[in-house]
Amino acid sequence: MNLEFLAPYFLGPYGENNDVFEKVLTELLRDHIYWRRNIHPEDLPAISTFASQSPEYQEAIAKMRTELHKLTASLKKSVPFFSPRYIGHMCSDLMMPGLIAQMVTTLYNPNNVSFEAATVTVDLELKVGKQFADMFGFNTDPNKSPCAWGHLTSGGTVANYESLWNFRAAKYYPVALAEAVKKLELKLPNSIILNGKLIEANLWQLTNLSIDNVLSLKHETEKAINEAYPEIAEQFSDCVDQYRIESVGPAYFYSNHLGLKQPLVLVPGSAHYSWQKAMRVMGFGSDQLAKIPVHSNMRLDVHALRKTLEGALSKNIPILACVGILGTTEFGTVDPIHKILELRDEFSAKGLDFYVHVDAAWGGYLASMFRQIDGSTMSHGKAKKMFKYFPSKEVFNSITSVKDVDSVTIDPHKLGYLPFGAGGFISRNQNITDLLTQEAPYVFEEMDKSIETPATKQFEKLGQYILEGSKPGSVAAASYVTNQVLPLDYKNFGKVIRQSIKTSEYFFDKLLELKEKIKGRANLCLPYTPDTNLICIVINPVGNKSITYLNDFTKQIYQHLKISRDSSPKDREFIGSSTQIMRKNISDHHAVELSDMLGIQEKYFVKEVKNKTLESDRIMLLRHTIMNPWLANDTNGNDYVVKYCDYLESLILKYLDIE
Repeated sequence: MNLEFLAPYFLGPYGENNDVFEKVLTELLRDHIYWRRNIHPEDLPAISTFASQSPEYQEAIAKMRTELHKLTASLKKSVPFFSPRYIGHMCSDLMMPGLIAQMVTTLYNPNNVSFEAATVTVDLELKVGKQFADMFGFNTDPNKSPCAWGHLTSGGTVANYESLWNFRAAKYYPVALAEAVKKLELKLPNSIILNGKLIEANLWQLTNLSIDNVLSLKHETEKAINEAYPEIAEQFSDCVDQYRIESVGPAYFYSNHLGLKQPLVLVPGSAHYSWQKAMRVMGFGSDQLAKIPVHSNMRLDVHALRKTLEGALSKNIPILACVGILGTTEFGTVDPIHKILELRDEFSAKGLDFYVHVDAAWGGYLASMFRQIDGSTMSHGKAKKMFKYFPSKEVFNSITSVKDVDSVTIDPHKLGYLPFGAGGFISRNQNITDLLTQEAPYVFEEMDKSIETPATKQFEKLGQYILEGSKPGSVAAASYVTNQVLPLDYKNFGKVIRQSIKTSEYFFDKLLELKEKIKGRANLCLPYTPDTNLICIVINPVGNKSITYLNDFTKQIYQHLKISRDSSPKDREFIGSSTQIMRKNISDHHAVELSDMLGIQEKYFVKEVKNKTLESDRIMLLRHTIMNPWLANDTNGNDYVVKYCDYLESLILKYLDIE
């Protein structure tokens, strides 16, 4: 495979671009020093030129150098994510534009909590949010509504938290609004009333409005009060806040509204563990996280989701959100997001409304492959021509329907090839921030609301609108510069992702060749056709019916691929990762399918283990992240895909012979 187009963007597994990297970094470091000296050139140096001659100074510098050398010596034990021999977790070589941008910006140490602490990088962060929103197909024209916005987070976990934070604010705001209207005995025009007077709308109606309708209700109510009761407008706003769940807390809020039940959050069984943490952090309780079974390709089972929604509707149980995964962290599979949206519209018409969030921490950048330069969406037919297998119609429809969800998580520090930690959160309707604003007088100067604020400056007091406070502007610089060098469309950044997918297809074919090669001795199974660039395999010796033995056999092989304290990463031929299929997370039908595929007895694949010698509640897989740009680089005869398959074959045969 010709990978020359990738050459300018990475330092390289052997540091091939070291001259460029060092030259640019040195230039920018010197530029930073000149900047320091020219802020006020009339000021005399604070550190005396004689200071370096003192014993104390020299001792301090010596200590610093010693500790830094000790650090770099220790860091040589780090995992070589940059190497094509690393095919484990979601890490790879880093893109030079972002890496250098982050290193250089750290010298300036901007804090993106507000414009006053980050006069450059807050704007860059907001531009990055717009770039992501454009990539997903959201509207970003401020003259049209709803207009999307986004920002960076420390990672996907915080972005997932933020989605629930946004959703809770919208879900329960109408209840507080109705309470305030009732408390102040206000009369509102019928044009903004819900099925009669606002105060007569029941709790079910008030908590089953779309985000757009909630925000419209807020705007129209405030407008009517400003016109009819201008003298109490501020009092009304304070009164609404007093009744909000964020103010009184969930215990009092629910006890004060006895007809209101705790909401469920629906996620597929393959969802990241951060969702359980999110439920606890937000105070919903992990018991309110309902896991929907996945079907035979480890995607959310739409029929099971429908049954859950029907059950909730029949019992008047509110649904806060349904989460779809665009690239699961364990299997890389893509949930049918377009089908989730269809169910949302269907059940909304029946009175059950819920919000849709897409956790695209892993697969979000796949959208760049289908985004044309003019911003339009590429056709499925055109997309198919670039690959051998990818994308299926189901996957294509899922990715291109993200534009209609309520919010998205994305991780630039994964498929964005940027340093940790860089997550991202994008919301389809930026006005939801009206429900979230927090003020700290020492950080945020009050904005004069009589002045028209340009859209680009609306969120410059960024910390008011997001979960995090202080946050590094260097991450925003890294994302922005990378997206400028390689815009998020199919002809630029999409080419990088496309190469990753094509390498995955090549790897998939080589594994099929290996499967055929060893079929007389072991069953090498690829249980899921890759939706993205994660490939999982299961290996079962021919004739074995025991899941426990299958797992033990896989563990023996994995011992040669895993990182451990007992050996140095550099001593590994290849470094991989593993994952597990948990019986409790899949449907009964899929459990039977898997058992038949692997040649094991389905009755021993159980949800709860009672006899450890016979039963297991999980199946172990070897997991491969096909992300490194140079995996299939055969320019110098280094086809690491072939090398890995040969190595894997030798391990399998070794342990079969031992047995």
